[in-house]
Amino acid sequence: MKFFIDTANLDQIREANELGILDGVTTNPSLMAKEGITGQENILKHYQNICNIVDGDVSAEVISTDFKGMVEEGERLAALHSNIVVKVPMIVDGIKAISYFTEKGIRTNCTLVFSPGQAILAAKAGATYLSPFIGRIDDSSWDGMELIQQVAEIYAVQGYETQILAASIRNPLHIVKCAQYGADVVTCPLSAIMGLFKHPLTDIGLAQFLADYNKANA
Repeated sequence: MKFFIDTANLDQIREANELGILDGVTTNPSLMAKEGITGQENILKHYQNICNIVDGDVSAEVISTDFKGMVEEGERLAALHSNIVVKVPMIVDGIKAISYFTEKGIRTNCTLVFSPGQAILAAKAGATYLSPFIGRIDDSSWDGMELIQQVAEIYAVQGYETQILAASIRNPLHIVKCAQYGADVVTCPLSAIMGLFKHPLTDIGLAQFLADYNKANA
């Protein structure tokens, strides 16, 4: 399972990349705005800066909701760098745009996915990645992990090549469950990745090893 970081913060991207386990980055307009990145030219430049840090796929999201607008934006984004994957919303014109991009050899990430039916449409259109929003499903009192299981089973049975990119990851347990249930990728904040390191027995064991070493070498 690949690890993507879900942020537009360059320092966090560098920190995650230095771990040696980072495979890519996902972003969206909200994350750009959070970092104070505004204006089309500044946003495009920021995507290039991200691509210069990470040797992996970088999802760059279109903001248009009509076919023509998504195509124009997507082609502009894809031209920025070979690592760019065009992120397209799960709407009717979004599926049309994904089909168009697939024919043109432009890789895509179908985002805002909440059902198996939507996952089938994205795969049929040729999406490179599918982004089910796990945390938001949990927030609505449904089980996000059940969706990962369902989509993984459907894709395996049908032989779809679209990769399941689990998004809206809230905690380390989400990451572990996604690996268990068949996600190809997780994209998450740096805090969730760092949370995987933590276990009290690791801390206790390390403290004991150091204490024993210091006692033996006093």
